[in-house]
Amino acid sequence: MSTTPPQVVFACRKNGGRSVIARLLTQHYAGEAVTALSAGTEPGDRIHPEVARVLEELGLDTSGERPKVLTREAIAASDVAVTLGCGEECPYVPGVRYVDWPVDDPKGQDDDTVRRVVADLDHRVRALVVELVPDLALPASVLAP
Repeated sequence: MSTTPPQVVFACRKNGGRSVIARLLTQHYAGEAVTALSAGTEPGDRIHPEVARVLEELGLDTSGERPKVLTREAIAASDVAVTLGCGEECPYVPGVRYVDWPVDDPKGQDDDTVRRVVADLDHRVRALVVELVPDLALPASVLAP
């Protein structure tokens, strides 16, 4: 039985919004029980400021996040590749489970819209973490009052 934590890579186009949100939520809920990566097919130069602002309000630190390119190697090393709007640009690696999450792009949106995107991803990430690590006790949602 493997003691290596499952790895998931979250991929979007610019790696400045959806994939970063999903990675940070996964890291928050799973800790070291899941390795979470994020990357983009055409990475931008920074995390979208509206995304960083909303995540920071929720207590999620974005200061260490930098957009990076999605590689076949990152996908191949992962158990699950979650695509978030990178479409046909995401490299396909046989043997890796792909899941597509149709989630709105938060780039350039107002804070309420970004919060709605975070809420959507929060629900999806919590379900994925439970699937990957069924015995893990999840902390309360970052969205809980």
